[in-house]
Amino acid sequence: MNMILHGIETPNIIHTNTLSENIRDVQEKDRHDVILANPPFGGKERAEVQQNFPIKTGETAFLFLQHFIKHLKAGGRAAIVIKNTFLSNSDNASKALRKELLTSCNLHTVLDCPSGTFLGAGVKTVVLFFEKGAPTHNTWFYQLEPKSADGKPRNMGKTNPLNDNDLKEFVDLQASFADSDQSWSLDISTLDDAYDLSVKNSNTPEEAPLRDPAEIMDEIAALDNESADLLATIRGLL
Repeated sequence: MNMILHGIETPNIIHTNTLSENIRDVQEKDRHDVILANPPFGGKERAEVQQNFPIKTGETAFLFLQHFIKHLKAGGRAAIVIKNTFLSNSDNASKALRKELLTSCNLHTVLDCPSGTFLGAGVKTVVLFFEKGAPTHNTWFYQLEPKSADGKPRNMGKTNPLNDNDLKEFVDLQASFADSDQSWSLDISTLDDAYDLSVKNSNTPEEAPLRDPAEIMDEIAALDNESADLLATIRGLL
């Protein structure tokens, strides 16, 4: 109905599973300059579908990410929404996919979004911005924290969606990949073989390390001794 209302009366709609295509068969004519996508999360694909991809995994979103990379032209750009756990999952498929993304594309920006921005409450997502054709050397991160008019953080959801004002600082800073309290850059050469891209704001002061238990016990004992001496002095004055 939406298509008809927009003047598309005879849409060419094909009912199929996109992931049933073997990406090894993708030709240049099948590729695109720009891909914007919010693939489904949490789905599990059958073994026969996984055979269509070099990196085999049952996670639907991870198969779609391979699909998008393959369908980009050299120099093509993409912005893909994916669960933030993709950045740090330790399973072999996740590590291999991060390596593929970083070596075949320039992952120049990661937008870290709060829970509820694209999915239900409790699910955190990131938006991966990348360009195909050159490896990644540096990735710029921005930690999005939408606020209400009074400056307090606000919850995201269907009735409280992301707006242009929420993204204004991100857009301004991303133009030059500038550092701020909410943004920082990661040198990819510092990563190990796991290619862990966890969102760790290097501009946030580190919390003081927890004290050694033995040190705490010694301090308690010293305070107890001081209290005992004080009580003895008071008794001597009675």
